[in-house]
Amino acid sequence: MMGIEPIHFVVLLREETMPDMTKLDLTKLDATMIVPLLYLGLAGAYLLVMPILVINYLNLRWYSASSVERLFMYFLVFFFFPGLLVLSPIINFRPRRRRIEA
Repeated sequence: MMGIEPIHFVVLLREETMPDMTKLDLTKLDATMIVPLLYLGLAGAYLLVMPILVINYLNLRWYSASSVERLFMYFLVFFFFPGLLVLSPIINFRPRRRRIEA
């Protein structure tokens, strides 16, 4: 390779392609970090935030829902089932006690 030994060629190539760490600006959000952060935010919303809202909605409306609203509840449970499984060991709402009127 025209008088340059292969070891020196690799070192020269590595020095040219490495970014200068003194000029690195961490305040800018580059395109390589936007996609993983977007995936992380969507996964957090799907697995944690929305199932918490669904559980609270089901707890509030379960005994007074109409048939159409109950169908919507079943859809929410089906759609957010993975997140409900993640939260099921932590959040556990018991059914209301039955009132027997004599």
